[in-house]
Amino acid sequence: MPMAADPAAALPLTLDLEDFKGDFSFDALFGGLVDELLPEYRGEDDAAPAPPPPPPVLGAAPPVFPAVDELLGLFKHSCKELVDLRRQIDKRLQNLKKEVAVQDTKHRKTLGELEKGVDGLFDSFARLDSRISSVGQTAAKIGDHLQSAESQRETASQTIDLIKYLMEFNSTPGDLMELSPLFSDDSRVAEAASIAQKLRSFAEEDVGRHGVTSAVGSANASRGLEVAVANLQEYCNELENRLLARFDAASQRRELSTMAECAKILSQFNRGTSAMQHYVATRPMFIDVEIMNTDIQVVLGDEGLEADSNIVADGLSTLYKEIADTVRKEATTITAVFPSPNEVMAILVQRVLEQRVTTILDRILIKPSLASLPLEEGGLLKYLRILAVAYNKTKELAKDLQAIGCGDLDIEGLTESIYVAHKDEYTEFEQASLRQLYQSKMAELRAEAKQQSDSTGSIGRAKGASLTISPQQQISVTVITEFVRWNEEAIARCTLLFSQPTTVAANVRSMFACLLDQVSQYLTEGLDCARESLNEAAAMRDRFVIGTSVSRRVAAAAASAQEAAASAGESSFRSFMIAVQRCASSVAILQQYFSNTISRLLLPVDGAHPSACEDMGSAVSVVEAAAHKGLLQCIDTVMSEVERLLSSEQKATDYRTPDDGALPDHRPTNACTRIVAYLSRVLEVAFSALEGLNKQSFLTELGNRLHKGLLNHWQKFTFSPSGGLRLKRDITEYGDFVRSFNAPSIDEKFEQLGIVANVFIVAPESLASLFEGTPSIRKDALRFIQLRDDYKTSKIASMLNSITSE
Repeated sequence: MPMAADPAAALPLTLDLEDFKGDFSFDALFGGLVDELLPEYRGEDDAAPAPPPPPPVLGAAPPVFPAVDELLGLFKHSCKELVDLRRQIDKRLQNLKKEVAVQDTKHRKTLGELEKGVDGLFDSFARLDSRISSVGQTAAKIGDHLQSAESQRETASQTIDLIKYLMEFNSTPGDLMELSPLFSDDSRVAEAASIAQKLRSFAEEDVGRHGVTSAVGSANASRGLEVAVANLQEYCNELENRLLARFDAASQRRELSTMAECAKILSQFNRGTSAMQHYVATRPMFIDVEIMNTDIQVVLGDEGLEADSNIVADGLSTLYKEIADTVRKEATTITAVFPSPNEVMAILVQRVLEQRVTTILDRILIKPSLASLPLEEGGLLKYLRILAVAYNKTKELAKDLQAIGCGDLDIEGLTESIYVAHKDEYTEFEQASLRQLYQSKMAELRAEAKQQSDSTGSIGRAKGASLTISPQQQISVTVITEFVRWNEEAIARCTLLFSQPTTVAANVRSMFACLLDQVSQYLTEGLDCARESLNEAAAMRDRFVIGTSVSRRVAAAAASAQEAAASAGESSFRSFMIAVQRCASSVAILQQYFSNTISRLLLPVDGAHPSACEDMGSAVSVVEAAAHKGLLQCIDTVMSEVERLLSSEQKATDYRTPDDGALPDHRPTNACTRIVAYLSRVLEVAFSALEGLNKQSFLTELGNRLHKGLLNHWQKFTFSPSGGLRLKRDITEYGDFVRSFNAPSIDEKFEQLGIVANVFIVAPESLASLFEGTPSIRKDALRFIQLRDDYKTSKIASMLNSITSE
């Protein structure tokens, strides 16, 4: 079977370099190659009907893909063309590389030549810049010389004019008629003022300089300029007065522009000081007498000098508000008129404080004598209150004026200087005022007490009413609160008037010392008054003590008097306990005031707080000493009544076996019952009045005295066994009562008394075992054993000897 011819040989060249440029697509290239050979793979619309397949050759398998040979040939041919295209491209790339290398060489050569040219150009620019700079410096020097020359020319021209004007002023002393028109032309006043000041300065400097060297022959040179100086001084004064007159006229018409023009010219004369002072001095508030009288009326009102601090405070608020409003209006004018408004405001505010405010303060702050002003007229307190009110209101005014504007004026220091005379003696006045208030209060309380005493009448006094302390004589916590209120007000004034911690601390200490003296003196006098009633009650008891050999009638009268004395003593006891309670409350108020107010003012200063604490401790110690004396007297009063009840109510038969054969009475004795009832009643006020260690100390002392008194009392009786039981019942009653004292040592003593009472109950042969069981009672028991009614009959003495010898 013959071989088919190679299909690739018959195919033309189908690939080109243009096919690979732009948006290259391999699918499009492949489709373009195989479309002719595989028409059945075209789109359905473009494809022609496929020819029927050739008949199969006998004995051969039908081909799976008939166009495969053609496609292989086509692909081989395409590969060959692609290889050729690649060779063409490689060749072209080599040529391009050679061309690029040649061009790069040329470019580098060109850049080198350009760099050399640029360097040369920069050198040329540098030389040109140097030349320009040199020319500029030369031109600047020429300009400076020209400017200096022009300045010298102008100076020379001005000097020529000044010399001409100086010669005019140097002509004849006092003759100003031949001056240039410049000095009389009202439209050129500013220029004339400037020239006159220059001439005056030059002439005065020259006269001063030649006056020093006149001894070496220059006297003639200075004589002519002295004439010029005198004429210039006269002219300047005349010109200044003329400007001030024009300024005043413009001020009356409220022509601010004219006023500003005059003020500007006048600023050349002593920096305008005369104009500033003249403007301030001509303000109506400083020259109008009606305004000054109105100020006084506004502050004091219809009360005049009798006005109190509240009226003065309201009046000063109104007046100072009006002053601040006036200054605020003046500030607007001053700002619009004067070149230096701050300096004018400083002068104005200073004048307001030194003249208008000081005039008011001199009328309302009349410093009183430390001893002559009675409290009915307000006393020293009125002056101090007005001083504090005025100072506070003036400080507020100073703040308002500072907010409005006062230049460099030290307004705070100026305000303080107004009050320096009052503040120098403030402490003495404050202390004197506190003393005056205290003396007045004490006089008031004494007068009320005397009136109360007089109202009781002679009948009441005869019945012992004089022993009852009147409410005016009793210690009052309200009075102490009033003392503290006075002091607190004084401290508030002190902190208002002074700001330095050391000054405040010193003043506060002195004022607090006044309070300590007042409280200590008042409480001590109150306690002494209460003690006096205790003394009077004791004197009544002593006066009605009677002996045993008196008639029944006398004894009854004496007993009635003793009952009255006992009632007076009980009343005095209650009064003193109430006084002690109020003392404790008063001291607590004092300590609270110290902690809340005084301490914070003293702590910033070293040593001030501890010293004040010592002062307070000393004052309280004085009160405590007086209270201690009175409490001891209270114990004496109680024990005196206990002893009276024991002597009057305790019967010799209370502790013996009844003679009539009746059963023994195991109830407490009548004396015991009455004493316990008395103690319960009288000590009720002590339990509520005393606290802490004071209460414990008082009750312990009373318990010891009661224990000792009962021991001494029972030494007077003899006891039977049944009497011993009744004695033990009494001791139990006393022990139950003193247990309310909460004093363990007293409880122990009465418990031992109960054990000692057993010596009356046990049989004589059992006494030894009693001593062995409780050896602590040996001393008291040995004394009590001798009070047994069978002490002699039972030969207990010999038994005791054997016990003690052991």
